[in-house]
Amino acid sequence: MTDQPIVSTQWLADHLSSPDLVVIDGSWYLPQMGRDAAKEYLDGHIPGAIRFDIDDVSDPSSGLPHTLPQPHVFSSKMRKLGIGDGQTIVVYDGMGYFSAPRVWWMFRVMGVSDVYVLDGGMKKWAAEGRPLEDGGTPLRPERHFTARLDYSALADIDDVKRFTSDGSVQILDARPAERFTGQAPEPREGMRSGHMPGAFNLPFMKLMNEDGTLKDAASMRELFIEAGLDLDKPVATTCGSGVTAAVLTLGLTISGARGLKLYDGSWSEWGGREDTEVVTGN
Repeated sequence: MTDQPIVSTQWLADHLSSPDLVVIDGSWYLPQMGRDAAKEYLDGHIPGAIRFDIDDVSDPSSGLPHTLPQPHVFSSKMRKLGIGDGQTIVVYDGMGYFSAPRVWWMFRVMGVSDVYVLDGGMKKWAAEGRPLEDGGTPLRPERHFTARLDYSALADIDDVKRFTSDGSVQILDARPAERFTGQAPEPREGMRSGHMPGAFNLPFMKLMNEDGTLKDAASMRELFIEAGLDLDKPVATTCGSGVTAAVLTLGLTISGARGLKLYDGSWSEWGGREDTEVVTGN
């Protein structure tokens, strides 16, 4: 296997019949995108791929969108999907890099090391004329899945409040610049516009090439540095609801950064409360 957290479409095509390979369609879209991830999966997916719904594999008691569930819940959900210990997991989504890195991160934070994102996703796979199949998720026998939550990879609101005051961890926001500066409204109602004090901004789309693949490590390192980061210091990523923050986490991982955290509540939590400081402008 590669030592990087991504694999190419050619690699996946060459290994698609491997018995211990699990392919996951982790597509998810914002309502304003006008796309239906479940229908797109039924209409055509990579052969053998399992549909993974981040809204279903979540903690409904949090009151926030698709936050990470407790380890025993995640383990139960994966067992029922036929995903177990010792398997190699490849995740893709319909856009290339949008929600698939979130699913990758969920597995990583639950202790799975052999999990990868398909570079370019379904967009590249289909453009190359590679095989697709339609219909529902294939039935797979249940397998034992061991979840070991890495709490150090998570940041909660108290952590982020501390980071904004003491600067011990850099905050990197994946949202578009207009939302970060407060010039554009948030897509979710009730959210204030702006960003966390001291946060840096790097819209996640900037990490991608025109064909939907990820830029190389050197190019991404330059982007992170240009955004203001010191890659030798810890970073907490954030976005609107914890999805595209994982694109930055993936890019930072490839770029060699360490001490990474993801703020799962993200702006849905921070921007929706009155006890948090919100800054506008650059």
